[in-house]
Amino acid sequence: MRFLHRPCGLSGGLLLWILFTVWFQFGDADDTSSPWPILDNGLQHTVQWDHHSLLINGERLFLFGGEMHPFRLPVPELWEDMLQKIKATGMRMVSIYTHWGFHAPTPDKIDLSTGAHNLTRFLEMARDIGLYVMVRPGPYINGELSAGGMPLWTTTGEYGALRSNGTAYTKAWTPYQDGIARATKPFQLTEDGTVIMYQIEIEYAKQWKDTEAKIPNPEAISYMEKLKDNARKNGIVVPLMHNIPNHGKPSWSKDYDTVGAGGNVDIYGLDSYPQCWSCLLEACGDVTPWAVSDYFGQFQLASPKQPSFMPEFQAGAMNPWDGPAGGCKERMGVEFVNFYYRDNIAQGVTVLNLYMMYGGTNWGWLAAPIVGSSYDYAAAISEDRSIGDKFYEIKNFGLFTRVADELAFTDRVGMGTEYTNNTNLFTTELRNPKTGAGFYVIRHAQTDSVSEEWFAIQVNTSIGQFWMPKISSALVMSGHERRILVTDFHFGNNTLYYATPEVLAHSIIDGKSILVLWTPLGRNAEFYLQGATNGTFSGGQAVTFSKSEKGVIVGYTQKEGMSVLDFDNDVRVVIMDRKTAYKAWAPALTNDPKVPVDQTALVIGPYLVRSATLNANTISIQGDANTTNPLEVFTASHITQIQWKGIDLPTTKTNHSTLAATIPGPSPSSSSFPAPQITNWKSHDSLPERLPSYSDAGPAWVLANDSTTPNPALDPNTTTKPYLFADQYGFHTGIRLWRGHFSADKAPTGVFLHVQGGTAHGWSAYLNGAFLGSWLGRSDVAAANLTFSFGEGMVTEGEENVLLVVHDDTGHDQQAGAVRPRGILNATLLGEGGGLTAERLGWHLPGFDDSAWEAAEGGPREGFEGAGVRFYRGTMALDVPPGVDVSLAFRFTPVKGGEGYRVLLFVNGWQYGRYYPSIAAEDTFPVPVGVLDYGGENVVGLAVWALQADGAQVDVEVVVRYVVDSSLDVRFDGSYLRPGWDPLRLEYV
Repeated sequence: MRFLHRPCGLSGGLLLWILFTVWFQFGDADDTSSPWPILDNGLQHTVQWDHHSLLINGERLFLFGGEMHPFRLPVPELWEDMLQKIKATGMRMVSIYTHWGFHAPTPDKIDLSTGAHNLTRFLEMARDIGLYVMVRPGPYINGELSAGGMPLWTTTGEYGALRSNGTAYTKAWTPYQDGIARATKPFQLTEDGTVIMYQIEIEYAKQWKDTEAKIPNPEAISYMEKLKDNARKNGIVVPLMHNIPNHGKPSWSKDYDTVGAGGNVDIYGLDSYPQCWSCLLEACGDVTPWAVSDYFGQFQLASPKQPSFMPEFQAGAMNPWDGPAGGCKERMGVEFVNFYYRDNIAQGVTVLNLYMMYGGTNWGWLAAPIVGSSYDYAAAISEDRSIGDKFYEIKNFGLFTRVADELAFTDRVGMGTEYTNNTNLFTTELRNPKTGAGFYVIRHAQTDSVSEEWFAIQVNTSIGQFWMPKISSALVMSGHERRILVTDFHFGNNTLYYATPEVLAHSIIDGKSILVLWTPLGRNAEFYLQGATNGTFSGGQAVTFSKSEKGVIVGYTQKEGMSVLDFDNDVRVVIMDRKTAYKAWAPALTNDPKVPVDQTALVIGPYLVRSATLNANTISIQGDANTTNPLEVFTASHITQIQWKGIDLPTTKTNHSTLAATIPGPSPSSSSFPAPQITNWKSHDSLPERLPSYSDAGPAWVLANDSTTPNPALDPNTTTKPYLFADQYGFHTGIRLWRGHFSADKAPTGVFLHVQGGTAHGWSAYLNGAFLGSWLGRSDVAAANLTFSFGEGMVTEGEENVLLVVHDDTGHDQQAGAVRPRGILNATLLGEGGGLTAERLGWHLPGFDDSAWEAAEGGPREGFEGAGVRFYRGTMALDVPPGVDVSLAFRFTPVKGGEGYRVLLFVNGWQYGRYYPSIAAEDTFPVPVGVLDYGGENVVGLAVWALQADGAQVDVEVVVRYVVDSSLDVRFDGSYLRPGWDPLRLEYV
């Protein structure tokens, strides 16, 4: 039963309330007579669902979560950092992709145990910290990854059509899917973990040959059935899910499949990136700024018996090669968060996951041609792990959804411009049919408007219909703003009849409710508390108490800071401005992801609160501080001592009986942590392969003489034989070297080369050691051809000549384009080797002996003349003080004019950056602790590739991104993550 209304008069409002009262008294939306039955998959009853929400062990929850990918932060000790930060925002859930190509580097190997491959370790952390988990293994995951996360050994064509029900492809993905499912099984909520959903495939909208006519696509359905069967066979009993992009075709929903087509999952999800998934808007066609979509209608069409679920809602945007330096954080900043996440509330969404909450890094071979090394994604937690106002704005929203349990069971009962006395504003009314709680989501009627609009609003409540505010001046909206005003909001045993400030948090301490409300600075605010007759306040805020028949109405104009109001019905209300709310935390005192309100504390002041525990008379808080600042804690009355990072702080009681202390920030020596210097530079030529005297007879080289290929993505009219497709010969990533040998009685006059490497790729050609020329690369060109003329004397007639092509690709395309080959499409060459000499011989690894190398005092800043590749190797000592978290990054600066070079950055054996100055604006590459040794010597390697005859000169420096006093231990032993040099590498000269 649902109602639509326009609140144009008292009689309409009374009629609506009478109908709601009848339902509340005589009907139960959760009983079997409800038009929306509670469902499960028949395998378990722990995770259930209906039209409104998910139910966990019978309890309805609003589930707010964020995406992070463990493989993009390949340091397990830092996963804890991410999970603690995610939980601190009030999120109850984390979502992860697992990466087939990462876990299965070869067809016969599955790694789920070493380093960042250890899925068990991640799921244990999530369980212990207290977060529900959505596991999304694919096998295809997209994610701006090379080949969409499929292993590159599948891209040769040998495995038939990818993402299909073909036998060869099924055989390829089965060991991986088996492994992920088996590792996940014991961490399901039904067993000893917190996994509540498991995804098969991604954005695979192929269930129907004709969507409207519901004509099935048997091949796609068979593929999905195989993935489902695999998950179930391996013990996955929690709901299976799938996500469809934007307003894509409604595939895989049981509700839409009325013809029994098959392939359906338990819960349908809809993805949306309303302001373009790319920092370059042209990548998305026509994007209307601040437009909203009809998600509500899509869910009613596709999945009316399921909760409105968004597995991926925009939290940022990827930055392509030619995108702006640093990405597009401002476009997806505080206003975006405030506007769009509240829009999802208005549209009835009750399971909301942000993509990405932490983006991370496309280190090494992860990136696809559309994106470079960084996957910062303009996310709330930046690539360097820092947080700021966007993170805090998400926290304000997240803490609200965590305590607004009534949001998980609402109907959209009305919307329009007539709720307020200002038709420039548009309101959506949600109503909980069991409790009567109301949520009024207000925005500008013209969604892109930023005008200042004053208003009052007419609301329906359990004590009647009326206009609010009652005793204060009119309310105001300005900028790209949305607000959620509550009525009949139930917290503990109490009721807030209405509130014009927004709810931030609710905690029950010593059996009494503390409600936290926030209002932008300088705004009028008012709330009506049931059952109170009087109140007192402390703090700098002037308030007006107006006694009413049912309770007390409180009005005020929000000042900076926090004030505490105590009422005679044992309710405490804390009011604060937005910036104060940013540093207000409600840490859980339990690892239950539901976070019951009687298992929380309230902590005001720190840069970050990671966790809190109670022990005897002490509250122990773990967190970060970027400066010395006051701390105030609301906790149980028997607690008299604050402990911060394990250290007892001098603690006093305030006049409203909270605990107060001062948090020390980083020490002066730590806060001014000096940027470390890279010293002991040495260098060596890294392209001896260009010389005729070089021998390619060793195991590093494979004879490239295939006259056939399984690859379907070629043009037989332009592709020469033998086929020179790198993946076909087992070389899938990085720089490839092709050496062609030829002899001729009559010297050829030149060579035509056509190379395909994805957008932003580059390549150089040499003949008998002499430089011929290069393709420098363009962000919009995936394959390029050049013709080189041979000068007099370059070719030796009657003897062997050597043509070398150095080829850098930028990863495989996604979707069906993953099979487009990487390599030389047109030429006649005889041999291929994988990687630069430096990589093959391990010059980038700790432990390599460079004692015979020449010193290069200025490092790459000295540079070199002529085209070629030179490797620079230096060391950097670090001694980060205990208790301090420091973020470091490597920044490149051109020394002389000309950008015809590329630089690969290696840190302790990890490739952590690709600097392409002629293409990408990105010049700074954060590297995490774990890859870096914060208490020892680090090896820095640079492969500098000059693609032009004027050579290359580039400066590299280490910059400090932030320093915080932190409970995060960054002096852990990460040596197991850092590969060492092995003499066996000498065989690959």
